[in-house]
Amino acid sequence: MGKMKAVICTKYGPPEVLKIVEVEKPTPKENELLVKIMASPVNSGDARVRSLDAPRLLKFFMRFVLGFRKPRNSILGTVFSGVVEQTGKSVKDFDIGDEVYGLTGFNFGTNAEYFTISEKKVVWRKPTNATFEEAAAIPFGAHTAIHFLEKAKISEKTNPKVLIYGATGSVGTATIQIAKYYNAHITAVCSEDGQELVKELGVDDIIFYTKEDFTKRNDKFDIVFDAVGKTSKKQCNPLLNDDGHYVTVGGLDTAKERKEQLKFLCKLFEEGKYKATIDKVYTLDEIVDAHKYVDTGRKKGNVVLKIAE
Repeated sequence: MGKMKAVICTKYGPPEVLKIVEVEKPTPKENELLVKIMASPVNSGDARVRSLDAPRLLKFFMRFVLGFRKPRNSILGTVFSGVVEQTGKSVKDFDIGDEVYGLTGFNFGTNAEYFTISEKKVVWRKPTNATFEEAAAIPFGAHTAIHFLEKAKISEKTNPKVLIYGATGSVGTATIQIAKYYNAHITAVCSEDGQELVKELGVDDIIFYTKEDFTKRNDKFDIVFDAVGKTSKKQCNPLLNDDGHYVTVGGLDTAKERKEQLKFLCKLFEEGKYKATIDKVYTLDEIVDAHKYVDTGRKKGNVVLKIAE
């Protein structure tokens, strides 16, 4: 099948542990698609896996799941958009030339020029009106937002009051838009630098964490969502209504990836009810710089690798 470029994580550590190498181009099995990857984001989850950045107990658990000295699946990246280049003989739902997007979870593998994925996994046709960079910027934050908002029972609440801490990252910007779909009144906690972005996405109130401790507010919320994993339930409990829910990306709970989410997000994007928030675009060769930028914690929305034209 020939060779392809891929990003390899040689060990856990700073961005410089990432190396671009040539590896064998994969061959699809009978139920798989061979996808030519056009774009793949670098998100906080990728940076956390690369650096093994976690408290001690969680770090041991991560090594157990991911690999002790380095990731077992050494090609990082969990989100993609691209074009189906080849299909296995049993594939029924996709054709060669289909423009697709999706997630791979702990299988990783999307920071490369090609990869294979079963048609039964979390892959679907991308929104027709989205560029490949936009399509790659949709799933990670949005599927995380959907998971935790569902966990907080947002669909059972009428015009819920939602506070989002860390509202300008890929998860935060997605949460604003998904919560708006449920007619939520949204309070965003962010820096002054992020106020223009969250206003554009339609939040109702803004709290600047640089000027005010949001946990000291007298307001009550149906949902408090920590989209960056830096608060605790104890801190946020005073902000909750009697039947309110606190959810955070900072624990062991991870978002469940489902094909239905991709179909739902595709519909929202095509109807103009969801925007892909992109901060910076890098090439595959600039993978170290992309990770360095994500490590600053200052990204607004998504950082995307443009892998092919």
